[in-house]
Amino acid sequence: MVSSSHEAMHRIFQKEPGVFGRAFRALDLSFPEPVAVSLLSTDLTETAPLERRVDTLLRFDTEDEGSYLVAVEAQGRKEACKLASWAYYTSYLHAKYQLPTVLLVTCQDKSTALWASGPYSVGPAHWPMLTMRPLVLGPHNVPPITDVRAAAADIPLATFSAITYGKDANADAILKTLAAALQTIDRDDADIFSELTEQGLANSPALKTWRELMAVDTSFFRSERAMKLRAEGRVEGRAEGRAESILRVLEGRGVDVPASARERIMSCGDLETLDVWLSRSGTAAAIDDLFAESDD
Repeated sequence: MVSSSHEAMHRIFQKEPGVFGRAFRALDLSFPEPVAVSLLSTDLTETAPLERRVDTLLRFDTEDEGSYLVAVEAQGRKEACKLASWAYYTSYLHAKYQLPTVLLVTCQDKSTALWASGPYSVGPAHWPMLTMRPLVLGPHNVPPITDVRAAAADIPLATFSAITYGKDANADAILKTLAAALQTIDRDDADIFSELTEQGLANSPALKTWRELMAVDTSFFRSERAMKLRAEGRVEGRAEGRAESILRVLEGRGVDVPASARERIMSCGDLETLDVWLSRSGTAAAIDDLFAESDD
């Protein structure tokens, strides 16, 4: 079963894709600034019955250096079978989209992070056919953010830092910094990053500290009615984001999207239906292919 900490370690990149580039600046590894970012379908299943899914898949479009894909995988422990899966993901995505592909692995402990970094090869030792060197973010290279001003200047990166160091001895100091920084931003945005942090800290001693910090700050209190409305708003936001991604994929592939189809996609509020359409958008030859077997 996928844990909430696993989800948070890659969902942060869905909420704020710019964290990807900013997290590596301190390591002197520069990626071009995107002018657009698209959330793509995570389904990597072929016609064979074996289903494969990457955790998060993003397309970065830059002004001067073209486009590239970032596949994000959250890894909680060493799993030898993952090495072959990651090689498959990278090769398949490159073949499907004909774009440079980066595999980003996020970890919450140093030993797993160093293991995931590779390099490792596919093929015989004397003639490796494919060598994998994933980009890895973990306690070994993510900066611990303990300055409130720095945290307030980049809340998504501060949140990712807090999640990454959830099992570290200095977790409390990082969490206190993040809690203070959240008070400087819009309340609804603060709630989103607070919840992401709680998910990311699941099953760690730091979770108790985070809940205590949030309980002390009454600005995070919500009535049952307000919490329900906020939850509905988040669902609507996710549906709108998926709908926009579907249209971007279709338009990027040159598929004609009539006004009626565009309205149907944008007005759909069912996340499961939108996920099906998003998966189909990568292969649909015409708009009717997107809605196949979805009509009442």
